[in-house]
Amino acid sequence: MGKLRGFLRLIRPLNCLMMGFAVIVGASLVSPLNLTINLLLGFVTSFALTAASMAINDYYDREIDAINEPNRPIPRGDVSPKEALSYALVLSIIGFIAAFATNPPSTLMVAVIAYIISITYITKGKGTGLPGNFLVSASVVIPFIYGGFTVGHVETPIFLFVAIAFLSNTGREITKGIVDVQGDRSHHIKTIAVTYGERTAAVVATIFSLLAVSLSPLPWLWGLVSDWFLPPIILTDVGLIVSSIMLLRNCSRKNAKRIKKLSLVWFTTGLLAFILGTL
Repeated sequence: MGKLRGFLRLIRPLNCLMMGFAVIVGASLVSPLNLTINLLLGFVTSFALTAASMAINDYYDREIDAINEPNRPIPRGDVSPKEALSYALVLSIIGFIAAFATNPPSTLMVAVIAYIISITYITKGKGTGLPGNFLVSASVVIPFIYGGFTVGHVETPIFLFVAIAFLSNTGREITKGIVDVQGDRSHHIKTIAVTYGERTAAVVATIFSLLAVSLSPLPWLWGLVSDWFLPPIILTDVGLIVSSIMLLRNCSRKNAKRIKKLSLVWFTTGLLAFILGTL
């Protein structure tokens, strides 16, 4: 049971589900939402490749996690490093098969690009600080574009949502740097928190979050979404603003970890806003 729980925790199921739903959001922004085999395959692709990248990330981060997150499955001994890589290989194969079966060659091409970006971050980009944060955000927003390709094309609403998601996720990644500052410093990872201090990282994270908030009314103002978009996006904006204020007031590791977790709630309500906005 402990082994099964370790494999489940390794992939961070909530993150994988959100990336799967991101494909559905991307598809809904360019076409009426219908449950089709391509949409289901798109969900599987995004879920599986995200899960694979999480497993690979924990393999490469196992020494840092022993300091920052000792309860992660590999440092705890629930999953061995070799098992994590084998798990990632199986998940990758599932993801690419689903991508090939969806709407080739476009969906397979986008899936490969997303995978390369993710692996580049894990193996090379993580130590670069802000550029590495941008790579993570690129990985997060590609599923929305992928969703458009599952129904054949991409349109303006997708790119607007991509911009909002990219900015808000970059803010979250910088906040995560505050949480991981001790382990990152020991391994010479040049996050903003390590290079310039936690206070500066909190300010920069807030700037990215507020930039995302400033763009959020545009889909409604431009008539790209319905009025159903407004309640959840207002909740999302208020959540991001309040979280930013909380981080600026207290940029300790404990509080930054709380804000990082809260941001997933606001990302979920943001996804819901765009889904409802297509009704």
